Amino acid sequence: MDSATSETHTASETRTPLGASADNGLKIVVVGGFGAGKTTMVRSVSEIRPLNTEETMTQAGEAVDDVTGVRGKTATTVAFDFGRITLDAHNVLYLFGAPGQERFWFLWDRLFSGTLGAVVLVDTRRIDDSWYAIDRLEKHGTPFIVACNDFGGPAFSPQQIREALDLDPHVPLVSCDARSRESSKLVLITLVEHIRALYADPARAPRQELV
Repeated sequence: MDSATSETHTASETRTPLGASADNGLKIVVVGGFGAGKTTMVRSVSEIRPLNTEETMTQAGEAVDDVTGVRGKTATTVAFDFGRITLDAHNVLYLFGAPGQERFWFLWDRLFSGTLGAVVLVDTRRIDDSWYAIDRLEKHGTPFIVACNDFGGPAFSPQQIREALDLDPHVPLVSCDARSRESSKLVLITLVEHIRALYADPARAPRQELV
């Protein structure tokens, strides 16, 4: 397969150097179903040229991956995406986008290890694809929020989406456009605020499973 990683870039793209004082790395995982927009979100919000491990999709893969609703998709993540956001002089946010196909789900448990929190990105046209991500995060005790990516499909109310996902009422649910840097930033801000609220309440503080 032809590689489609971010190592192919133009001369106009620049790297944002990491400050020498940065000494606290915070890990966030973006997870969800196949074609939900995880790579797009990491790309849109990262301050550096993101690392993408995408490969060109072929007809042979259609027998393995469910491409219903995403037939226009031409490339797919086969390991993970990686990006970075500097929060302040000492704190840096590292973003990992998990692969969405079922055959790569075995990678998720390791990606979740040491994670501060996660964004479950949902395509409401294929909402069933989100159940596994939520189940794994709950098993690991990883705090998460749910973000519905706007693909221009039928509109569902927040209550309908919560019921479809059997979502705990304390888990934030937001809408977003993964292509937009500002929209993706708001998703991450919502996650950080949710994590802060959880740790402020000892009764609700997450107890993560060791893997």
